[in-house]
Amino acid sequence: MRNTVTTLYGALDNSAPTILPSLARFAFAAVLAPYYWASAVTKVDGAGLSVNGYAQIFPRAMEAVNYDPSQLGLLHSVIVAGGTLAELLLPALLILGLLTRPAALGMIGFIVVQSLTDLFGHGALGDGVTLGALFDRAPDSVILDQRLLWLTLLATCVFLGPGPLSLDRLARRRSGQSQTA
Repeated sequence: MRNTVTTLYGALDNSAPTILPSLARFAFAAVLAPYYWASAVTKVDGAGLSVNGYAQIFPRAMEAVNYDPSQLGLLHSVIVAGGTLAELLLPALLILGLLTRPAALGMIGFIVVQSLTDLFGHGALGDGVTLGALFDRAPDSVILDQRLLWLTLLATCVFLGPGPLSLDRLARRRSGQSQTA
């Protein structure tokens, strides 16, 4: 019995670097990519960047200028455009498994900035609910609970790479073949 368990555990240990990154990318594609793509769509309209995009990223600044983004500077526009592009591009890269580690690191940074914007820009820090608490009985706070799980998915891709079903893996195979030829 002990030998069977040891063999089973060994097989699990050996398969983890293959299965976990693929599972993390699948979970990201199924749960978070649609969320980020829907968010990106709200930041653009027929004329370019929408008022909503500015209000999501710079809520206090937009309130101060009576929701007129033309009163904000170029830096604000660059940040809104960059954030919108990141919400579209980084999830696509992760799903394809292309530049997976940099894309996952980019998403981690994005989630940190998103969380700080929610807490300080949108006032969620003072509402007593959104931030939540770790190690409590309620696993549904938006910031500490949910986003910790999101970051864990992305950290799997950072540390273990994209997994076998990825464009990164395909490019590495082709690169290895061309180097030997």
